[in-house]
Amino acid sequence: MKNARIIATIAFALAALAAGHVVAADDKPYKVADGNKVDKITLEGWRTWRALACERCHGAKQEGLVGPSLLESMKRLSKEEFKLSVLKGRPEKGMPNHDGSKMVTENIDGLYAYLKGRSDGAIQPGRLEELK
Repeated sequence: MKNARIIATIAFALAALAAGHVVAADDKPYKVADGNKVDKITLEGWRTWRALACERCHGAKQEGLVGPSLLESMKRLSKEEFKLSVLKGRPEKGMPNHDGSKMVTENIDGLYAYLKGRSDGAIQPGRLEELK
């Protein structure tokens, strides 16, 4: 099981490299101004969050309900671990897989950016708009 997780993590990392979506460790995966104006990719991540109603388990402000606080989880999860959790789920903890959702697979980088920005305190809870 551990080897399968390592292989999956490496596969996601290689896919991200091939697609050119890897962000350097010291760079933020999002751009934000005034706490609620974000880049287009991050905005699509927020829209994905809303469309899938993730707040039902993780809370409207990502503070946790039935599921864990993503404000805390995103401080320790790598991007690859995040993608693995979202796409493959954590059935033993009640987290469904979302690899069958076109919206999620197309916007996984934006979803990561949005939640990372929330965890970092750079993006405020509530409605977002596109940064011009």
